[in-house]
Amino acid sequence: MKHVTIIAVPKALGSTVSIPLEMISAANDIARSRKQLERIVALEVVSAGDKNLSLAGGLSIKCDKQLDQVKSTDLVFIPGIWGSPRSSIRKFPELPDWLKDQHEQGALICGISTGTHFIAEAGLLDGKAATTHWRFFDQFQHYFPKVKLQRKRFITCADNIYCTGSVNAARDIMLHFIELLFGETIANEIARHFTHELKRSYETLLLNEDQQSTHHDEVIIKVQEWLQDNYQENIQIAEVAENFQMSVRSLNRRFKLAANTTPLQYLQELRIDQAKALLKQSNLVVSEVADKVGYQDASYFTGLFKKLNAVTPNEYRRLVRNKLFVAETSQQSIQ
Repeated sequence: MKHVTIIAVPKALGSTVSIPLEMISAANDIARSRKQLERIVALEVVSAGDKNLSLAGGLSIKCDKQLDQVKSTDLVFIPGIWGSPRSSIRKFPELPDWLKDQHEQGALICGISTGTHFIAEAGLLDGKAATTHWRFFDQFQHYFPKVKLQRKRFITCADNIYCTGSVNAARDIMLHFIELLFGETIANEIARHFTHELKRSYETLLLNEDQQSTHHDEVIIKVQEWLQDNYQENIQIAEVAENFQMSVRSLNRRFKLAANTTPLQYLQELRIDQAKALLKQSNLVVSEVADKVGYQDASYFTGLFKKLNAVTPNEYRRLVRNKLFVAETSQQSIQ
């Protein structure tokens, strides 16, 4: 049985503890209901201090164990801290040492938001790509100059160590870990329960090497989130600009600067990505797929799809379905 450890420390952001706890617990429930008992994992919340502690906002929790009681684990989550993490690092010097020991034993480690500071303190990120919450970029670089800080990426991975730059990124990376632990079918089910959009691939979502693909312009992030929530509607860029109190020119300029694309191109790519998932996972005809992703004109949708992918929707469906058996037989898992 695989073992997952969620670290808790005082003043940790509750969401950075609860997101992995809830999503993995839900995956365990689904595995039980489907009689896939071999996929169930042992899940514990472990305190770096007292077993009873208060998270940010005064939320009190009782942890299953204390750090020195866990000798070995397969996957570790370190939470983000409300405010500067430096005081927590000083207060719990045993945590970086414990992380180093677990990494040497082969555990995967994931730092959520400022939780990556604990990993860096252990020296595990020296010479490697990493990210953290944007507000502490300068502090992180000051204390850990050997780390290759990625200021435009929300998720990084190097040598079995994962870093996220936001709470939202934690939810996204959880789908990857659930797929490693429970397989693609259960991961897709968790995605439907916990996210508003179809699960994107690990390669495109988590480990995109292009630093232009992510950014920290909070207004444009809100625009992107709005487009993700409403992509299936009849969207006019002028109305989007008005909703966010900008002119179309300002929106296009700022969006291009932050995301290296225009709002219209971003919307088109978002819709096509959703269409590709539907073509792979459903039996909807092309006109129905087009309608579900926001295109009432199936001919226009087909032309745009071919322009962006070099194949028609039906050709794409045949290609990906012929390759499904390859993905299933080569699926990575946590050993």
